[in-house]
Amino acid sequence: MPIITLPDGNNIDFPNKVTGLEVAEKISKSLAKQAMVISVDGELKDLEHLIEKDCSVKIFTSKNPEGLETIRHDTAHILAMAVQELFPGTQVTIGPVIENGFYYDFARKDPFTEDDLTKIENKMKEIVDRDEITKREVWDRNKAIDHFKKKGEIYKAELIEAIPENEDVSIYFHGDWHDLCRGPHLSSTGKIGKYFKLMKVSGAYWRGDSNNEMLQRIYGTSWASQKDLDEHLKRIEEAEKRDHRKLGKEMDLFHFREESPGSVFWHERGWALFQKLINYMRSRQDAAGYKEVNTPEILDRQLWEKSGHWEKYGENMYTSETPDEKVFAIKPMNCPGHIQVFNQGLKSYRDLPLRITEFGKVHRYEPSGALHGLLRVRAFTQDDAHIFCAEDQITSECLNVTNLILDIYKDLGFENVILKYADRPEVRVGDDEVWDKAEASLLEAVKASKLEYSINKGEGAFYGPKIEFVLRDAIGRDWQCGTLQVDLNLPGRLDASYVDKDGTKKVPVMLHRALFGSLERFIGILIENYAGKFPFWISPLQTMVIPISEEFNDYAIEVSKKIKDAGISSAVDIKNNNLNYKIRDHSLAKIPLLLICGKKEVDSNSVTIRRLDSNKQENMEIDLFLKTFSALNKASSN
Repeated sequence: MPIITLPDGNNIDFPNKVTGLEVAEKISKSLAKQAMVISVDGELKDLEHLIEKDCSVKIFTSKNPEGLETIRHDTAHILAMAVQELFPGTQVTIGPVIENGFYYDFARKDPFTEDDLTKIENKMKEIVDRDEITKREVWDRNKAIDHFKKKGEIYKAELIEAIPENEDVSIYFHGDWHDLCRGPHLSSTGKIGKYFKLMKVSGAYWRGDSNNEMLQRIYGTSWASQKDLDEHLKRIEEAEKRDHRKLGKEMDLFHFREESPGSVFWHERGWALFQKLINYMRSRQDAAGYKEVNTPEILDRQLWEKSGHWEKYGENMYTSETPDEKVFAIKPMNCPGHIQVFNQGLKSYRDLPLRITEFGKVHRYEPSGALHGLLRVRAFTQDDAHIFCAEDQITSECLNVTNLILDIYKDLGFENVILKYADRPEVRVGDDEVWDKAEASLLEAVKASKLEYSINKGEGAFYGPKIEFVLRDAIGRDWQCGTLQVDLNLPGRLDASYVDKDGTKKVPVMLHRALFGSLERFIGILIENYAGKFPFWISPLQTMVIPISEEFNDYAIEVSKKIKDAGISSAVDIKNNNLNYKIRDHSLAKIPLLLICGKKEVDSNSVTIRRLDSNKQENMEIDLFLKTFSALNKASSN
């Protein structure tokens, strides 16, 4: 009978078939009480799953991601259960787990209201209190289709029809209510607790296709404890305060218009921030041996076909046909253009590594529903770089790139960085021998960083392995930003080559590197991380000089000029508003320093400084002010 191998290597022998719950009870009574779900040879199963042969078993509680995900999955079912009890005739469609919660899509004529959400949430708590037993059944496909059609659940019947013939049609019951689901699930509805909240209702097309019916999607969040739920809701509240779209308007940084969806209209201060980041990157890349280039935004379709982008990204590319019937595409990425630069002139091994960088404007068609301020746009600027190197240079270049990225993130206030390493996918190009070298080099760079990392098995690009750099912001949110990818495919497709030491032609390896990824998106992340209160050196407008009356306008203008001459950005407010109004207005715009000028300041050749978020004031002679704040006007690495 089965021998159960535990994660610590110990074995437990059972004389007969055994459930996951019985395995947990054998280990300890307390573990059995806390157990949510198990894995059998790496596959998640219910606690009631019957184990008949030797296998490896892991037991997960609510403290494990697997346990928490199961709680959220069950909560989605209980949501659907509550909706159908309250609103008979509503059809349920799909209800997956998502980050921090879940959603369920419903087909219903009348829209859900805020009051409905409250009613549904209360009904869900009733269902939890009922502690309905959960059980799984496997049905005949035709029986399942017929059953749900008779119930009026046409969407569910359609889902069953799409299940491959060799897969089970798995039905989960919670009491009498049931749904098509692969599972796993908790043993009863009472197991999830009441640490959930319904968040909002939105529209969603059936199967994500705009040609299909519009459904209603209810989002919710679910946690293992009240403390976790409260902390999450506080994070959401704080995130709303930090919303870059709201702050961008208050700070007069940018706006969007329907005439150009997904494209940013940068205002003076927003553009100043944009250029500060570019100038900072230029200095860092120049010191690291990069050569900045600029390539065309529009390229002939034939080049995109040759590179493979037309086949892979064609649907997301903006195209144009000229009067002579040639088809051009606005570039969705810079890679092919950089290879064209590399291909100019004969290259030898002595030219490698060759590091090419560009702040290239690219365009990608994103569905309108996916657009989200600066975080998801259609037109954006990549801080793109490509490194052409020999195979034996991959390791050192990957290490150099990783260290550069981490150092720049630190300058910008992100010291909590997580790395995700992805190796070869099942479908790929290139020889296994080269993949071995590329993967080993990248993994060495990851380990050398001494940062937390995870391995995404088989999630690399078809042309090479990659590292993703994930930033954790001030309120604990993760943002995937930088990438480093090893490309074993594109240089060869576009005829890139160099002459090696032995006189033979070789195809270079190409490393794709983006630090910000998109400058637009990174600025959105920066705004939300700092809640608009940027470090002094990147603040788009660092000082505002405010005369207390018209009498001191000339002095204020003179002070502002001296500040600008010292390399610190400055403006003067000589509008006909009172002092308190000006202070409130410029504080809302998150200007770090307000410099007040009146008779006292004129007489002493000074300014009175009022710092953002402080009611305290300090007087400082102008020369000392310039010396003090000029020293702060640069990144820590400079």
